[in-house]
Amino acid sequence: MRALIRYWVVLCCWFVPAASAVESPLNVLGAVTINVHQAKQLYDAGAVFVDVRNDKQWQWGHIEGARHMELRRDFGKLFYPGYMERDIPLVIYCNDLDCKRSAFASYLAAKWGYTEVYYFRDGYYAWLAWDMPIQSAPRQSHRWAER
Repeated sequence: MRALIRYWVVLCCWFVPAASAVESPLNVLGAVTINVHQAKQLYDAGAVFVDVRNDKQWQWGHIEGARHMELRRDFGKLFYPGYMERDIPLVIYCNDLDCKRSAFASYLAAKWGYTEVYYFRDGYYAWLAWDMPIQSAPRQSHRWAER
């Protein structure tokens, strides 16, 4: 069963980026679409932020305290009972309006029984533009800089 779910998520996600260069949907069935200000209110209230971007994008920077659940590799874990409470507020995001991964992930979370799913359509770049709390990987030093 686990392999079947992983296969289904990977198969569905494989075609999402290739769909087109059109913006992500305005609404997602089962989720509430929010903007950056509403996301900040949920952040202050303790909602769980889930970043579905790839590893490289995560390392460039992410919302402070967010959980990294790369869509193709990790997001399927939310399907399993007991992994996370189903009534906890989830704010799901990726890069920006052109990133469809957060829409798909929001749809899946709602389908899997999560009752408070928030689709942060504007994404990380809007959060960054409004100077909200972020984290990034520490910079690696270069030999020439150490001299």
